[in-house]
Amino acid sequence: HKVHDTDIISTVEFNYSGELLATGDKGGRVVIFQHEQESKNRPHLRGEYNVYSTFQSHEPEFDYLKSLEIEEKINKIRWLPQQNAAHFLLSTNDKTIKLWKISERDKRAEGYNLKDEDGRLRDPFRITSLRVPVLMPMDLMVEASPRRIFANAHTYHINSISVNSDHETYLSADDLRINLWHLEITDRSFNIVDIKPANMEELTEVITAAECHPHQCNVFVYSSSKGTIRLCDMRAAALCDRHSKFFEEPEDPSSRSFFSEIISSISDVKFSHSGRYMMTRDYLSVKVWDLNMENRPVETYQVHEYLRSKLCSLYENDCIFDKFECCWNGSDSAIMTGSYNNFFRMFDRNTRRDITLEASRESSKPRATLKPRKVSTGGKRKKDEISVDSLDFNKKILHTAWHPKDNVIAVAATNNLYIFQDKIN
Repeated sequence: HKVHDTDIISTVEFNYSGELLATGDKGGRVVIFQHEQESKNRPHLRGEYNVYSTFQSHEPEFDYLKSLEIEEKINKIRWLPQQNAAHFLLSTNDKTIKLWKISERDKRAEGYNLKDEDGRLRDPFRITSLRVPVLMPMDLMVEASPRRIFANAHTYHINSISVNSDHETYLSADDLRINLWHLEITDRSFNIVDIKPANMEELTEVITAAECHPHQCNVFVYSSSKGTIRLCDMRAAALCDRHSKFFEEPEDPSSRSFFSEIISSISDVKFSHSGRYMMTRDYLSVKVWDLNMENRPVETYQVHEYLRSKLCSLYENDCIFDKFECCWNGSDSAIMTGSYNNFFRMFDRNTRRDITLEASRESSKPRATLKPRKVSTGGKRKKDEISVDSLDFNKKILHTAWHPKDNVIAVAATNNLYIFQDKIN
């Protein structure tokens, strides 16, 4: 059964309460799931997530000046904190960011003076009395409408958007620049980072991800393809070309190889909810950094160390360039990131225990408990282990999300979205 390319999920994001979960796909669609309240007669079933709204966020475009096709694929979705009955989210493809409003309608006005019930305009001479329109109940409709379109600010492909803690501004990053926007203003943005060299032949690194600090609206970080992270303070200067902090782990000369630079490129950076730490994902590991210590991470977790001997073939099939994301749980005590063969990894920061789980049709029958998976790295393979050579590198989990309060996780495996939750007895 062939997967349509347009159905491949490209981003997953819970909103601030965890009540809603949004996914974007390569076909430019956004699908929002809503958490159903638990039913009284079946209390052992935690609420499920059901489709709440689906809409086409982006369409394919063509840049005639550069003769480039602009894909409709949704690169990132970020929710805004809820301030009234409606929900707002930002979605972006490579070039254009849109602010969407998702609102509910369960009433409609009836009894207009100037038009009949079927919508046809009435003859003005037939209107002899004035009536007051009334609101009548109707079936619930969820409407998505674009409120703002932020375009034409990025020469290169947008890889990140991040809403600031002031809830008024957000940043967007492409390969060489980061822009700061006001949510109300679409025709201009401030360029706050520009690493483009005067001569593009001197280009040695690109920006891979950027994020605003969760509490300090003047602080943001961005990661680079060289494995470094820069923390910047917008109070220091309008153009944050001089970073305030520079995080880099010294390389171990003994493990240097042809692939060292490629696998040290950072594919994702995420602040902890507390704002004290940040987590970075590179090809083989996840690192947790204390913002007060720049010279090395405080924790390093190996995601799939058994692939270190397979880098040659991963380079040949381009998998070595895959961009895995990572996420924190609500209390910052655990982290999650994806791997191949539909495996994903969870690390408990307190006990230092880790687990490998699989998101597959077989393992995800409703109410089934996930069994830990183990990969054998040579020598004799035990009964339950999977050999490295039989891993499927086409089945990769790049996008995961963790509910902000509960132990509920969302895992995107190609065109399937899996939602797992803590077992309650």
